[in-house]
Amino acid sequence: MADLSALTAAVEAGNRAEAVSLTQAAVDDGVAASDILDAMTTAMTEVGRKFACNEGVYVPEMLIAAHAMKEATALIEPLLAESGVTPDHTAVIGTVQGDLHDIGKNLGGMMLKGANFEIVDLGTNVAPEAFAEAVTEHRADVVGISALLTTTMVGMKAAVEAVRAADPNAKVLVGGAPVSAEFAEEVGADGFAEDAGAAADVARRLVGAA
Repeated sequence: MADLSALTAAVEAGNRAEAVSLTQAAVDDGVAASDILDAMTTAMTEVGRKFACNEGVYVPEMLIAAHAMKEATALIEPLLAESGVTPDHTAVIGTVQGDLHDIGKNLGGMMLKGANFEIVDLGTNVAPEAFAEAVTEHRADVVGISALLTTTMVGMKAAVEAVRAADPNAKVLVGGAPVSAEFAEEVGADGFAEDAGAAADVARRLVGAA
């Protein structure tokens, strides 16, 4: 029988070859795709926790773990679709208008995907109306808005207001180097992620999944 704890450890360590091998072994042994996904999600949750607590996990380690999960997940995506397993929630993410930085957004998106969110990535320099259109089109539960510059983060308020007008029930999460909890409250966001590692935890709390 496949050892899912070993799979969790492989993803957490960012060992792509091992993660893919163990995932294939689990599939061959008839393990439910949802259980395999849960094992990998557990790994990414722990990676995020260690990053947030400064326990030896930094941005490179997070990226490596996320890539390991991405490759391993590709093996079970057809099985998940066949069994009707879908992501628990949908998150629209993007960098605020005027800001072309995407590393933080991408990393946050990876962590959200690891927490079983379907990700709709709008990219960088996203206008408020684009956030609004996306939240309506994809019926998003969470909208993540990032900014790296103090000159662009002021645009978050317009983005939050546009999302609110489109769907008052969608939860808005903001983050980025210059953003603070106080600023998040000031612009009317529902949550603030201090870093990419915290994004998944905050998003899960906002949708009542944590």
